[in-house]
Amino acid sequence: MHKYLVVSDTHGKDDNFYDVLDLEEPLDGIIHCGDFEGSEGRYALAANCPVYFVAGNNDFFSELNRELEFTFDGHKAFLTHGHNYMVSMDLDYIRSEGIARGVEVVFFGHTHKPVAKTMGGIYLFNPGSLSYPRQEGRKPSYIVLTTDDSGIINYEIKYL
Repeated sequence: MHKYLVVSDTHGKDDNFYDVLDLEEPLDGIIHCGDFEGSEGRYALAANCPVYFVAGNNDFFSELNRELEFTFDGHKAFLTHGHNYMVSMDLDYIRSEGIARGVEVVFFGHTHKPVAKTMGGIYLFNPGSLSYPRQEGRKPSYIVLTTDDSGIINYEIKYL
């Protein structure tokens, strides 16, 4: 089994990220959907695994890519912050982008509200925000994604 941590929208408030890292390690990868506000280097150094990071709309001086395609455990994925795909309105546009790119999994953030579901054969994962959650109850959220030996994706939204 492989285990991945999916986070987003930490906005320079790093304590919750390090708490989640302590809770969830060991990990096979960390996926951050942007809006670090300067913490990306520290997060990469703290990780004992590969990292997949993109810049968000508040990462003004970041040298990270705005979009990234990668493969994990045989699954092709697209990672973006999401603000350029109207994710605050609905998920149709980002799902269509995933289909156009030929991926199975789309990771995004921006809304500060967690989403974990499939739509038309595409997995859509938004871990919400570890710093400024906006969903009902306003608990900091993240996603733990696992793949088993046959490559099946399992996922859980978790809260601090």
